[in-house]
Order: sequence, then structure tokens, then C-alpha cells
Amino acid sequence: MAMSVTSRRSSRGSRRAPMAEINVTPFVDVMLVLLIIFMVTAPLLAVGVPVELPESRANPVDQTPEQVTISVDADGVIFIDNEAVPTGGFPDALAAIDRQANGELPVIVFRGDRAVDYGRTMAVLGELNRAGFTSISLVTSGSGTEP
Repeated sequence: MAMSVTSRRSSRGSRRAPMAEINVTPFVDVMLVLLIIFMVTAPLLAVGVPVELPESRANPVDQTPEQVTISVDADGVIFIDNEAVPTGGFPDALAAIDRQANGELPVIVFRGDRAVDYGRTMAVLGELNRAGFTSISLVTSGSGTEP
């Protein structure tokens, strides 16, 4: 004698079993929107020193994760990442930059305000070269119309 697993319901209607599935579509939509927001805002949060960059028609260079940003603002003050370097302390600050795991120096990203004297810019770049930094990227604000 076998017992029936299903039971007969009254004629009033049948009850539906609770649904055990989760609809993940809204979750995926929200995650994709957040991903796009973070992808757009992350480059804007990289460096907080306000610098008016010159324009260039050069193609953009791929960024590497192991990089140090050197900025020179309109007053000629040097910043390493977001930290201002005291006057005369730039060589010591460069010596304190850690090497990467493979022993190489990190890539330097140089951001110089267009109002900075050319001599000041060359002095900073020369000090970087003297400290052994040979991989230096110059940042501009986009494509200019002047050759």
C-alpha cells in the first residue's frame, strides 16, 4: 500500500508553494551602475593638487599601478603624490621613495602647471634624472589646437 504524497485540496482554491528563487537581475543592475560610477570617479581622485595642465596632441599613455605623481603648482611648490615637499628637501624626498618588488624604481608621473617657469620645471626633471628615475610620464590636459 503506497501513500499518496499529494493531498487533495478543497474546491476553494489551491495554495501556491513559496518561491525559493531569488531574482538577481536588480542586484546585477545596481552592481553595474556602481562599477561604472567607480570607474569614472577613480581617476579624478588620484591626485588632489590643483594644477592647470598644458594641452598636447600626443596620444595618452597607459597607466601602470606602480607610479608616483610629482606635481608642481603655479607657485612652484613641489608635491609628491599629495604631500608638499619642503624647500630644499626634494632630493631627500626622492631618496625616500621605495623601490618596487623587482628592485626597479616606480614610474614617475609629472604634472606641472602651465604657469610654472620653464627653468623650474627643468630643475625638477633634472633632479628626478639625477636620483635615477628614468621612466617619467608628462601629463597634459588633452588635445590642443596649437602645433
